[in-house]
Amino acid sequence: MKRRTLLRTGTAAVAAGLARPHIARAAGSRILKFIPQGDLAVLDPVWTTAYVTRNHGMMVFDMLYGTDAAFQPTPQMVAGDQTSADGKEWTLTLREGLKFHDGTPVLARDCVASIQRWGKRDAFGQALLAVADEISAPDDKTIRFRLKQPFPLLPTALGKVGSNICPIMPERLAKTDPFTQVTEMVGSGPFRFKADERVSGAKVVYERFEGYVPRADGKQEWTSGPKIVNFDRVEWNVIPDAATAMGALQNNEADWWEQPTFDLLPLLRKSGNLTVELLDPTGFPSMMRFNQLFPPFDNPAIRRALLGAVDQADYMTAVAGTDPSGWKDKVGFFPPGSPMESNVGMQALEGPRDLAKVKRDLIAAGYKGEKIVVMIASDFPVLNAMGQVGADMLQQVGMNVDLQVTDWGSVVQRRSSRKPPAEGGWSVFFTSFTGIDQYTPASHLGLRGNGANAWFGWPTEPKLEELRNAWFAAPDLAAQKAACAAIQAEAFENPPYLPLGEYFQPTAHAKSVSGLRKGLPLFWNVTKSA
Repeated sequence: MKRRTLLRTGTAAVAAGLARPHIARAAGSRILKFIPQGDLAVLDPVWTTAYVTRNHGMMVFDMLYGTDAAFQPTPQMVAGDQTSADGKEWTLTLREGLKFHDGTPVLARDCVASIQRWGKRDAFGQALLAVADEISAPDDKTIRFRLKQPFPLLPTALGKVGSNICPIMPERLAKTDPFTQVTEMVGSGPFRFKADERVSGAKVVYERFEGYVPRADGKQEWTSGPKIVNFDRVEWNVIPDAATAMGALQNNEADWWEQPTFDLLPLLRKSGNLTVELLDPTGFPSMMRFNQLFPPFDNPAIRRALLGAVDQADYMTAVAGTDPSGWKDKVGFFPPGSPMESNVGMQALEGPRDLAKVKRDLIAAGYKGEKIVVMIASDFPVLNAMGQVGADMLQQVGMNVDLQVTDWGSVVQRRSSRKPPAEGGWSVFFTSFTGIDQYTPASHLGLRGNGANAWFGWPTEPKLEELRNAWFAAPDLAAQKAACAAIQAEAFENPPYLPLGEYFQPTAHAKSVSGLRKGLPLFWNVTKSA
């Protein structure tokens, strides 16, 4: 099997594939029909890092801060904030007009409970809670942080756009254990979730929340500034087949396709009624993630040996084709263009690939032929492509691969299991983060080493944690860069995952749709002409 040509679809085959099930024609300028990246299997944006859930969360829940195009925090639910002279106390004041979808006002105690729940799951949030002596609500409008030490990145943490976001929900819901999913969707965001119209695997519906009061000021960039809703209804129609999705977009049965497959982009660009554009300039660094709770990937020497088999160009051409503008290889643990990018240890990915040597190295490292459960998301084209290349690579170096192909929603659910692979757990899965999620150690989930509290895979790497703390304590940019170089060196020595390269995912929409914000799929300030 040719690894570089996996999942490539010929143009003629695509054209022939447009016979498809009927999808209702997009109606009017007050309804937006959207094709998401996959099914919304999980509703709680604290419980999972899946971007489809993050995108859903942005609609239903509001956040205390937004993020602008310069990646700086801006007030969103807060009217303003004050910091003590020593930096150890923050006082946030809520703006007027905040209301939950059930009609109750948003109170400071709701925000405190929401922050505490989020902070137990999110990498950045964990850092904030670690320095917090107390987070309190002295009155209905005031949130107060008393800290052990200054934490100038507090607004950045609360306003982060990458997973996990900090969604503000009623206290009664925010009191839910962070490792248990919240399924009742009551937020204070610009859209209400229509639970009665949800069809698992097929459809999700949102309606405009009439009680939402946008803030009156701020630049309308990324998640900052006023959130103006121009639709009475937004429908997400899950269409796993790419040819069907393209046909729906071309025939005015859909308005916006979040992640068109790369092989269809030339056809989409030729269409006179469609626009293809790049929303997220930070790209999607990709990875093969290990479960370090069980053999063989509890052994760092085995994980390290596999670095010698990774040809990032193989993965990225399977995802995005041969056009070099669509992807990058030679990508380490911090993405190209990020302030913390480093060349340290990159020879592990840049030297000649020798699969026979890797096979010998695995045996020398102690691999005994253990079966490894490799999960692949068949309905998520880029992850499917990565998974097929990765499974092929693992087989070629002599690993005993149990390939389990399922939908992305099932992968999202199963990767939370800590059972042994033979009992419904897993060994490997493939995913991508946006670049901004990996720009610094603050939000880089893949580089946490805090064991049971780490992201799926649960590595226990005290040195990674020590170096991450050194980054937070660094007095200037040069010291931060030095800490990140040391983090990358440690990650190559004890890999928490295999870096697979970075791709740049365009989106496609009808030319009648305008106002899309950069960064991520957001549904406010978007308009559609009749």
